[in-house]
Amino acid sequence: MELIMESTDLKDYLKELNVVDFSDPLIKEVVTELFNDEQTEIEKAKTAFEFVRDKISHSWDIRSSKVTCKASDVLKYKEGICYAKSNLLAALLRSQGIPTGFCYQRLMLFDTPDKGYSLHTLNAVFLHSLNRWIRLDARGNKPGVQAEFSIDEEILAFPIQESFDEEDYPIIFFEPNAKTIATLNENTNALEMYKHHLPDIL
Repeated sequence: MELIMESTDLKDYLKELNVVDFSDPLIKEVVTELFNDEQTEIEKAKTAFEFVRDKISHSWDIRSSKVTCKASDVLKYKEGICYAKSNLLAALLRSQGIPTGFCYQRLMLFDTPDKGYSLHTLNAVFLHSLNRWIRLDARGNKPGVQAEFSIDEEILAFPIQESFDEEDYPIIFFEPNAKTIATLNENTNALEMYKHHLPDIL
């Protein structure tokens, strides 16, 4: 699939946002732990991806009711759903001058269409050394889900099953989808939100 930039200006993919708050002291602290001047751009992207994937729990996987949204809160509580975790990955990489955007898939929420659909968020990262975007999915691995850092072939969390009306959206957005952020801000129980209140279309 050919990815399409929402904006042709890479600077838009470096902006600090309310939910991508890389100036927050908590994020600055972790940035100093994760990154150093000796790392290449690709090494920084891999380090950030693996940190968010492995060190930040997916709320549904741990059956937590806490809802996080802003990158700093995701880091503070060490958990969030994909909408929140993608904010943190964007914050870490944008802090390093690495353009990072937001991509979406429409997936079955569980294992059959009758149980509903939801939007799933992942990130796109522009690597200057390769002069192209790669997509990364830091939602967190579990049995049946094994996303990896790869600059060649995409190794994402979920294959798209078009026969079940799932969809891979090609646009790289420079801000997270407003419906996904509103969902996080309007709900107080992550488990109920996940089962009943996730948006299912862009």
